[in-house]
Amino acid sequence: MANVICEPCVGVKDAACVAVCPSDCIYEGDDQYYINPDECMDCGACQYECPVEAIFPESDVPGKWQSFIEKNRKFFEG
Repeated sequence: MANVICEPCVGVKDAACVAVCPSDCIYEGDDQYYINPDECMDCGACQYECPVEAIFPESDVPGKWQSFIEKNRKFFEG
């Protein structure tokens, strides 16, 4: 998994990340956006554009938001 969208996105869903994503790998869920790890190019464009600083490489997800790694995985299991 390249990048993970975490708690600051919940309820905000700004969509700035969607607009700059060159691989169209960001999908809208009920409460937040999610990045499809199979489609992500790991370019980082979304990270720099996110106004609430919610996007992290999986290896850099802060401890308090580690549950969002699993939440993202489950979103794409469907």
